Amino acid sequence: MRKLTNLKPRILPSPGRLTYLQGAADSGELGMKTKRADKARYNTSRWRKLRWSILLRDRFTCQMCGRVEVVTSLLVADHKQPHRGSERLFWDENNLQTLCKSPCHDKHKQAQEASGYGG
Repeated sequence: MRKLTNLKPRILPSPGRLTYLQGAADSGELGMKTKRADKARYNTSRWRKLRWSILLRDRFTCQMCGRVEVVTSLLVADHKQPHRGSERLFWDENNLQTLCKSPCHDKHKQAQEASGYGG
């Protein structure tokens, strides 16, 4: 049997995954690095403690529809005013509220933010 010879790559290398969006600095949009850093905050013990304190403060009650939920995975600690990368707004307890995941957070709140109403 014959050995395979090295083939030249046919695919050009792709740009790095952590590049900034075109015009991000000009338009005020967050770059991809910043967006990933924001998402990483949700996986910290500091966030989990803060989330739990918000759920306790609001007595596991959705602040939009009033539903009491005992299954905490169905509740979201939602930012009233979107933080958009702001450390101050992200960690501010007064900017957080308890919402049920569906439909209040995933449908109604997201629709408000998309329409520009949510902050």
